[in-house]
Amino acid sequence: MKAREIGLNQSKAAYVAEISERTGQRIESGEHQPNRGKVNENKSKDPLEGVWEKELEPMLKKELRLKPMTLFEYVQDTYPGKYPNVLRTIQQRVQTWKALYGPSPEVMFELRHERGMMRLSDFTELKGITVTIAGKAFEHLLYHYRLAYSGWQYAHIIQGGESFHCLVRGVPECASRLWWSTETTSHR
Repeated sequence: MKAREIGLNQSKAAYVAEISERTGQRIESGEHQPNRGKVNENKSKDPLEGVWEKELEPMLKKELRLKPMTLFEYVQDTYPGKYPNVLRTIQQRVQTWKALYGPSPEVMFELRHERGMMRLSDFTELKGITVTIAGKAFEHLLYHYRLAYSGWQYAHIIQGGESFHCLVRGVPECASRLWWSTETTSHR
């Protein structure tokens, strides 16, 4: 602060130097730390130097389900006293390693049924049940109709096999049953 040397007071000297008055006071008292807040260029030594690449990472590659605590206990048993405070470092490395090289997370999509958007219909054959009429087997299917949102369902018997004609007959029958069931429940 050359301005101080030529006789300016603290406030004016700080203004001329384009620094805060408090910084000027610290410079004069010898408390100023010019590197405060800057990143230290001298990297600290890797606490897992030699053991991560050679032993722990290959163990993770072989068995993805290994937990950081298991790896920490392995290091403590194999190298007693050499790596005393590395649990947090191992936890961070395992988390980063699994994010980069581990299996992709399973993607799930929510299945939402919105009102009035989906209905399901199908022909179903009853297994293990034989219906007889006058001693003869009755060839039939069930036409099953369901609304996905409400879960309302209805089934009726179709004689013979699956056909477009039966489908065309089944949908209106189920729709009329749906209308009838909503009308009777709304009047209660």
